[in-house]
Amino acid sequence: MSYLLVCGDDGVQINVGTRLSVAGAGVKLEHFPEVVAALKKTFLGEMAIASSAQNDWIKEHFSLDSYEQADATMQQQVEFLADAEGLIYAGHLEFTDPRELKAGNKGHMVRPKNVHIANKICFTLGGGEQTYNLGNYVISADWVTNADKKVVKEVMAAQMAYYQSLSKQPLRIVFEEAGELGEEVAAANKKVLTELGIV
Repeated sequence: MSYLLVCGDDGVQINVGTRLSVAGAGVKLEHFPEVVAALKKTFLGEMAIASSAQNDWIKEHFSLDSYEQADATMQQQVEFLADAEGLIYAGHLEFTDPRELKAGNKGHMVRPKNVHIANKICFTLGGGEQTYNLGNYVISADWVTNADKKVVKEVMAAQMAYYQSLSKQPLRIVFEEAGELGEEVAAANKKVLTELGIV
């Protein structure tokens, strides 16, 4: 099975491959190397990473003026991350029909351009995203039992604050517990989030 690390943007849809989500696909996310190490402990298959169009995390963190600049910057930065972390750079997700990416993945951007419509943050707990929902910003928490608790808390807090900044209303928290890791692992991951006061 192929695992694809992508941004948790509400518009990212992966049609083939299992989506694992971190804000900005990990670019400029503190502790990202530790996240990747924990993900590699959690998932034993091939792991790839992809950039995506109109990424506000990149636009904000690099103080860019346009999405065109953000697209070019993200592609370059995600390729650097792939090399640094031993991941396959799968390609760039565009506002098009689903397109083939490297490492057997396929996906595209599906939200309306220039707008976010998510009203929830969804934590995946049991094996990445199983069902796409345009109403969700997605954060992978499938790995949290395999990481230092301080790292988990800081990584989750940064992502949650960012997604909340994109919304005019408080975002609800939901969970996706299904997946190949099974119920026990999902429950253990959820327990970590609860004990750290993240949810």
